[in-house]
Amino acid sequence: MKGTEAVVASLKSSLGVLQMFLADLADADLLVRPVDGANHVAWQLGHLIVTERRLSAGNLAGATYPALPDGFEAQYTPQTAATTTGFATKADYLDLLGKTRAATVAAVHQLADADLDKPTQGPMAGFAPRLGDLLILVGNHTLMHAGQFSVLRRRLGKPVLF
Repeated sequence: MKGTEAVVASLKSSLGVLQMFLADLADADLLVRPVDGANHVAWQLGHLIVTERRLSAGNLAGATYPALPDGFEAQYTPQTAATTTGFATKADYLDLLGKTRAATVAAVHQLADADLDKPTQGPMAGFAPRLGDLLILVGNHTLMHAGQFSVLRRRLGKPVLF
């Protein structure tokens, strides 16, 4: 397996886990907080979409992301995490996240393995100094939030998936 193939596998599998954790949740479930002070799933999904695009900006040449709905980025800031209004449906989030991830994967398919060693730009460069590090971070970020969804599933009495 080539390095770019491993990155694509990570990006696809992390999205698959997240989708599995959301499959039986209703739109209203996305606004439930598993514990006081936790971000609800609706905010986290928007955050994942916005963050994937931001991490890729200036680092992943050729990534062409779908347009975001008006005001979307402004809805997913630390200041809006405490709100419960203005959020989308599960179907809308999954559609936009799927399209965002597909754009990232398509751009990774255009890379050579040597491109994964290119230095990154921007605020995450100290944490993820190479493009390969940054792309693995995108997949890990998805799984980190999926783990939080697992806690919500327990609160809602949903079946344990893993």
